[in-house]
Amino acid sequence: MSAGPVGARTGSMRAYRLAVAGRVLMAGIGGYAVAALASALLALILPGARAEAVSAALVASFAIMAAAVVWVFAAPTLGRAALGLGFATAVLIAALWLAGAFQPGGAA
Repeated sequence: MSAGPVGARTGSMRAYRLAVAGRVLMAGIGGYAVAALASALLALILPGARAEAVSAALVASFAIMAAAVVWVFAAPTLGRAALGLGFATAVLIAALWLAGAFQPGGAA
């Protein structure tokens, strides 16, 4: 048996499906991570009562998650999408650290 056009098409279809599955996983997991970190940062730095800041951060997290998902599917390659989400995650973690969120009793 030879791997003619049908075999080549099956291989490219499998690669396409794996790339889409990778983007779906990255959008879900990476988008959640970015939205959760951004929500935590916003809850710490927004002015006003603590309950209002947390509520506003929670509402903003939905838009942040949607933006992360759009970014993952709009990026030209899966690697560039991962790099963008990784950079955003690193910046948010650094900002949370600077805000004192990781010190015992610092964010309370």
